[in-house]
Amino acid sequence: MLATLDDDNALDSGPHKGAAPERFCVVARAVKPVDELIRFVVGPDGAVVPDVKRNLPGRGLWITATRDAVDTAQRRKLFARGFKREVRADAEIGALTDRLLERAALDALSIAGKAGSVVSGFAKVEAAIDRDNPVALLHASDGAEDGLRKLKALLRRQAEAEKPEIPVIRAFPGAQLDLALGRSNVIHAALLAGPASQGFLTRCQRMMRFRTGETDMPASHRASDKEPRERIRERNTDE
Repeated sequence: MLATLDDDNALDSGPHKGAAPERFCVVARAVKPVDELIRFVVGPDGAVVPDVKRNLPGRGLWITATRDAVDTAQRRKLFARGFKREVRADAEIGALTDRLLERAALDALSIAGKAGSVVSGFAKVEAAIDRDNPVALLHASDGAEDGLRKLKALLRRQAEAEKPEIPVIRAFPGAQLDLALGRSNVIHAALLAGPASQGFLTRCQRMMRFRTGETDMPASHRASDKEPRERIRERNTDE
């Protein structure tokens, strides 16, 4: 039986006890794994708050983790219907969610840097590609293209040597990389294997999926330099 907006258990606790965690998306009107959703709660002032870490108190409402879905919920007033009360969810709720997901990814990158799982600088990244089998490369979104072209050529040679293809992440400008890693002038960085690196990749993938709707981490030859959708297309109108 499909869950509905009136089923409190399905909305916040999940309809299938003992199974992989699932929740009901109020936009898609379907049950989905929690990893594909974002939880929202109502703050003390009546404002809807994105709970990207899924740890805020109170009854939650779940929405597919894309900007389109969150904006649709806001336009159609699905937050008020789902919470069964007057709430404040203004047009900036999608932008706020994006910022929180970005912050979570950068915090995870900082943790990876402190764990020694990130090397930066062209020469060090080049050496890491040769000998360390990094799990991802980072390139500042405002960095020059010539260095990236050289690194991509090296990645292509590695692919020809039957080494696995790795993603090149271009989601952050240099200033954000500098702050996250506590270094200056970070243009190129390599992410080495380890739990901290995986934590960053998981959060980065979630952020990019929110912005683009794509579910897979971009491969090395189609780097994730896409802008949030509101900058590259007009918003869909309500049905």
